[in-house]
Amino acid sequence: MAKRTQKSGATAKYGARYGVSVRRRAGAALRKKNHLYTCPECQYPKVSRQVAGIWECKKCSHKFTGGVWEPFTRATDANNRVIRRGMEGATATDMTVIAQQAALDYERKLAAETDFDGHSEEE
Repeated sequence: MAKRTQKSGATAKYGARYGVSVRRRAGAALRKKNHLYTCPECQYPKVSRQVAGIWECKKCSHKFTGGVWEPFTRATDANNRVIRRGMEGATATDMTVIAQQAALDYERKLAAETDFDGHSEEE
């Protein structure tokens, strides 16, 4: 009897075992892990995974940390912002104080406009 479907890709080794959704998720993770990413230093697409969370460029030998399956995660942007602010001199606490002050100023402005509108209606 002939095979009906052909198992291909990274999850072919599992055959019919473990279920479709598990094999699909495993395949997605393996594709992310084995994909060549662009180096943040030399912009060359030769970054590969060394071990879980450690990535290295094969061209310029730049090593950096990242996600387990991908070198750049959703938290990467947030972390880069925090690092940049720290280098510029503004800490996270400073940014919190600045944001709170801006919120207070905005509330005062709204209160002043409401007061001003209230007085004009009474006259």
